Amino acid sequence: MTDDSGSRPSFGDEAMRWLPDVMRFALSLTRDRSEAEDLVQDTYLAAQQSWHQFQMRTDAKAWLFTIARHRFYRLDERAERQVATDVPELESLAAAEFAIVHGKTLVDEFERRDMRDAVRRSMYELPAVYREVAILVDWHDQSYESVAEILHIPVGTVRSRLFRARRMLQEQLTAYAEDLGIGPSSVSAGGAQT
Repeated sequence: MTDDSGSRPSFGDEAMRWLPDVMRFALSLTRDRSEAEDLVQDTYLAAQQSWHQFQMRTDAKAWLFTIARHRFYRLDERAERQVATDVPELESLAAAEFAIVHGKTLVDEFERRDMRDAVRRSMYELPAVYREVAILVDWHDQSYESVAEILHIPVGTVRSRLFRARRMLQEQLTAYAEDLGIGPSSVSAGGAQT
């Protein structure tokens, strides 16, 4: 990961290009935009401070994901020791943000969001060990080897967890489709819709 002159790229050149991906990963961990922004900021601060330790022939994106994951769990452990409080203003802000609709028509957007929300909701309902692997592989296009490095587990475990995660997602989304009347139970043995 050196340029043609053999020099090391700057932190800004190498790490900052992965900012959108790290933000999406942080959102998948925190499930809250404000917390995700804080996590990303903390991740990039730690990464910049450790830039001299980064091995140039490794995957910077996976390195940043690893830092984000470690920071998240460290912050999450601290948060468990604090007393939670409700903030109605933040809930109102989140509801207003959700209500903003982009698209051709309201119906098109609702249908698109409905499925996207169902997939996201199903993903977030997975146990953490399966959710992490599925998000890294399926949402962030990380290789099995990169995920194994990020999570500090063998590649075989990545494959096993991903298989199980996808199976659980399939079951959840099949049930969701059936509830909407578009699943297998809505078709009779003769092929006609009931």
